[in-house]
Amino acid sequence: MPDFQGSRKSYLDRALEHPHPVAKRLFQVAELKKSNLVISADFTDTKALLACADQLGPYIAVFKTHIDLVADFSDDTVSDLKRLAQKHNYLIFEDRKLVDIGHTVQRQYHGGALRLSEWADLVNLSILSGDSIVEALDQTITAPDFPYEGQRALLLLAEMTTSGSRATGAYTEQYAALAPSYPNSVIGFVASRALTTPDSTTGAGDFVSAIARGADFVIAGRGIYAAADPVAAAIAYRNAGWEAYMRRTRQRGESES
Repeated sequence: MPDFQGSRKSYLDRALEHPHPVAKRLFQVAELKKSNLVISADFTDTKALLACADQLGPYIAVFKTHIDLVADFSDDTVSDLKRLAQKHNYLIFEDRKLVDIGHTVQRQYHGGALRLSEWADLVNLSILSGDSIVEALDQTITAPDFPYEGQRALLLLAEMTTSGSRATGAYTEQYAALAPSYPNSVIGFVASRALTTPDSTTGAGDFVSAIARGADFVIAGRGIYAAADPVAAAIAYRNAGWEAYMRRTRQRGESES
């Protein structure tokens, strides 16, 4: 069951307590920028993708990509994604939904056409193919010769908000049980609520209700970048998410007093 009391801790407290460097940085970015907003940037060309990253970067904690949509993916895509993430101080989350046998996902993640480990701070995966996928990626990320030690982490795709999704109930609970076995690589879930301890990160679903249920970060896409004024929309979403988070942390203080 979700630990709602624990999830009411502040991002600053979570940054101090979390053992994983990527999670620490994520919470630090959220606290510094007063943002728990993840922009879902589903563009089909590099120019549009980078324009979105540059325009909305100041207002977000995480830039989420579907990089296999980008028809002209190249070295320039990679280098400019990394440059803009540094410029605007956000993390990059590739919504790849890796799901295959361990040996295959290792090659998809580290190497391969999309070079995920080179630029994506976070990548998500599904355990539909079995728990071995987590073990395989954990081995890759924690290997002595992995060039991005302490700079990469995994999110488990525990829930989806699509109509008719089968990622519910016992299936979702399997993720919650699995995550603690991989503290050096798994830092949380893609879900609409908190699933385990206050040391996990979650995100998705309706802004205010997801935060109230314990989610740490919230995802929005076309509602922001397709708006008449994307910057104004990003600011409005950021403010709504932050206010929901502040209400949650205030409730923790009130319950302890």
